[in-house]
Amino acid sequence: MKIQTRLPMKTMLLFGILTASLLAFGRVGVAAEKADAKGELQNLVSQIQDKLREGKKSETDLGEDLKKFDALLAQHKGEKTDDVAQILLMKALLYVQVLDNAEKGLELAKQLKTDFPETTQGKNVDKLIGSIQKQQNAKKMQETLVVGAPFPDFEEKDTAGKPLSIANCKGKVVLIDFWATWCGPCIGELPNVLNTYKKYHDKGFEIIGISLDKDEKALASFIKKEGVTWQQFFDGKGWENKLAEKYGILSIPATYLLDGGGKIVATNLRGEALETEVGKLLAKP
Repeated sequence: MKIQTRLPMKTMLLFGILTASLLAFGRVGVAAEKADAKGELQNLVSQIQDKLREGKKSETDLGEDLKKFDALLAQHKGEKTDDVAQILLMKALLYVQVLDNAEKGLELAKQLKTDFPETTQGKNVDKLIGSIQKQQNAKKMQETLVVGAPFPDFEEKDTAGKPLSIANCKGKVVLIDFWATWCGPCIGELPNVLNTYKKYHDKGFEIIGISLDKDEKALASFIKKEGVTWQQFFDGKGWENKLAEKYGILSIPATYLLDGGGKIVATNLRGEALETEVGKLLAKP
């Protein structure tokens, strides 16, 4: 899976970084003395690690390695052990987290459940399947949130218990801002957002913050200290925030600038670009 560089910390909704999973098996510099599934997988993992360090992450780059997974599974056909199940799991992880092919990863995860139901991996694979499906749904949603498309509305309460929706801002230019106080890039952008708000709020610019924080008191303290006065949606669920899940948010900061009719004009504006775009929109008759 492609990791977005604006992430301040690991936030993928799956099951950790592939490289970390590979490292769990340890590097081996020589072939395993015994032709066992675990030792053979270690050697294959070592080869893949080397390629990943070299930046070789495409299906073409790893084509031979993918074939080796299949060869190992064929060699140990009939062995329903955790070590053999791990071969299939690692192949699924490779497709999902490196090759960005969730569909193939899901297929392999379901195969793991069918072929190795009594192994540790087989018994725990439902969580993996659910995570992959969740990411697929998020990706589909993100594909609809493009410039020119209407931003789907919501009806919630803000942190003060007041109604919160895009409809309440009809006719105004609105910034939907998914953020968190623990997100470095979010805090880095805050001065730009504050400046734009102060300059254009009285002229018809509004912001709706959607906080992925878990500590409401910490959030309240932060926004008071920084002078953030616009409405905030908070439910304390972090990355499982209701609206973050609704709109398929997998990384933050994530922002959507809407015109007076609720259509997306721009996404993820940074620095002075936000102030410039808001000024242009408000200048239109």
